[in-house]
Amino acid sequence: MDAKTYPLQDILKPERRYVIPTFQRDYEWTREGQWELLFDDLATAADRLLTVRNSGEDGSKLKSMEQRVSPHFLGAIVCASLPFATGGIALRSVIDGQQRLTTIQLLIRGLLDVLLETESERAKSVRRMLFNPDDVVESPDEVYKLWPRRKDRDLWPVAMASELPTITPDAHLYLQARAYFADATREYATIDGAVDHGRLSGLADALSSLFKLVVIDLDDNDDAQIIFEVLNGRQTPLSAIDLVKNLLFLRAELDEENVEELYNRYWAQFDDKWWKENVGRGHAARGRRDVLLSVWLTAATGEEANVGHLYREARTYLNDGPTTEEALHDLNLFAEAYQTVYERLPAPDKRLTVAYRRLRALDITTAVPLLTWLATISAEHLSLERQIHAVEAVESWAVRRAFVGWQTRGYGALLAKVLKDAKVALKAGGDVADMISASLRDSALAWPTDADLRGAFSSRQFYNGMSQGRIRLLLGSIDQQLRLENPHEPDAMVDYESLQIEHVMPRSWPAHWPVVGGDGSAVDRDDENPEWVVRASERNAVVDRVGNLTLVTATFNNEVSNLGWEVKRPEFLKQRSLVINYMVADSACWDEGTIDQRGRGLADAAIRIWGPPPAASPTV
Repeated sequence: MDAKTYPLQDILKPERRYVIPTFQRDYEWTREGQWELLFDDLATAADRLLTVRNSGEDGSKLKSMEQRVSPHFLGAIVCASLPFATGGIALRSVIDGQQRLTTIQLLIRGLLDVLLETESERAKSVRRMLFNPDDVVESPDEVYKLWPRRKDRDLWPVAMASELPTITPDAHLYLQARAYFADATREYATIDGAVDHGRLSGLADALSSLFKLVVIDLDDNDDAQIIFEVLNGRQTPLSAIDLVKNLLFLRAELDEENVEELYNRYWAQFDDKWWKENVGRGHAARGRRDVLLSVWLTAATGEEANVGHLYREARTYLNDGPTTEEALHDLNLFAEAYQTVYERLPAPDKRLTVAYRRLRALDITTAVPLLTWLATISAEHLSLERQIHAVEAVESWAVRRAFVGWQTRGYGALLAKVLKDAKVALKAGGDVADMISASLRDSALAWPTDADLRGAFSSRQFYNGMSQGRIRLLLGSIDQQLRLENPHEPDAMVDYESLQIEHVMPRSWPAHWPVVGGDGSAVDRDDENPEWVVRASERNAVVDRVGNLTLVTATFNNEVSNLGWEVKRPEFLKQRSLVINYMVADSACWDEGTIDQRGRGLADAAIRIWGPPPAASPTV
């Protein structure tokens, strides 16, 4: 982190301009809130300096004593470099700390008023902290060390002018602050009705040398976003998207583009409350706008965006990438596509809506950049059918891996690579959907085959090894499929999220679900009996398999949940609104064999929903 502490004179005297981005908030500091405290701090620092100067020492010893006077730290400002003409005045964008830096300038202006009134020798030195020399400026605004946001640029020259207008109660805070600091300076410097030049000089010198700021320079700062969060408080961190907004519109201002028009056309939608809501859980929670920024950067660069360094990565991309309007246009396009993926806007086909919904249920957010990018491609380059094919390929790969229980580590990097491969195919005029399928099939994170899926459905303990949301997704999707395949079933909208997962054979089975031995007779519960131990172990292994799991509505009588099959079966006969329960209700008995048979049937249905990986092209 390039963070250094400087006295004000080292920050403000060099030929430099600090520019406030247009869409930062209004100037809000007030006399009661901050001005009085700031001047009190300056007066205290000046008192420490004057104590040394009045000690009777002189020469080198006095200089040494002055250098040991304790400074006062004003806090920090965060700046980002901006491009400027060779030989021109250096430009810095004030990303954080604009209220503090603006107030300091108004304090200096108020002090300068009194220095000029009294013809103080310190006036020339203090003036250099407000204005750049006339011989280096090329336009009127370049004379000012600080240049406020666009809304206040007509007023700032008035606030910095030689003559201060008459102050009325409704005067702008800029003017009120300057007048207050001038009055406070006169009061501090006045002894027995006359200005004491020594006290006035002490005040000016304390301001120049003892007032210090921490300046955090973002040029080479890899942890900029973390710094902003610390400076602004962990409760209300400054978001990466706000920093990017400031950067984009400040760049547009410097290029003399119509900022208001660009804002209204491309950015106004992000002021909507929906975009500012947090998504995700725990430490991964972040605003939707930051998520969109991550999605856009991943798609634009072909590399997985680092959520901890979004601003740095965005800045790097923008420095060498699109123009300001191109970036705003692309971000706006991705915003529309992102809203489609999250069903805030309608998808062009129901199949896409279903696929998006299932991928969201799996919580595979690393797929969102690819899905969003696909939705931004025009029909001229990617037909709707090929888009659906590509999205369903991603869905099949992700769903199958979830249901066989394979790891998710590395999804972000892989899906970013798949996106990059798809972009290459698009540019070359190839088939984007086929490229996505092939990239997923040939990756190190394999696409489970039909055999892998059948194996998981027959042996994996789904209830222990998978979230209830994913089990509900699986069973609900199969119910939908069975309904579509049955010509006698009416079309129906079922809210699967409201259904509960039910073990057909309960986990507490020993009381009402006897096990049967090799001779067909019931085996009594006896932990000393080897046959009971073996049979009980086999049963415990199947109870949590998918063949024993189903969905039930609120009408299901939970009081029978742990009772025997002869009592429980009639309740499943009442659950005819769910096609997935037909086989359950039609079974005369429910045991290990029935569970295995149903598991195979569910696997076949899942394979019909989520097709297998495409065959590899034969090598020659």
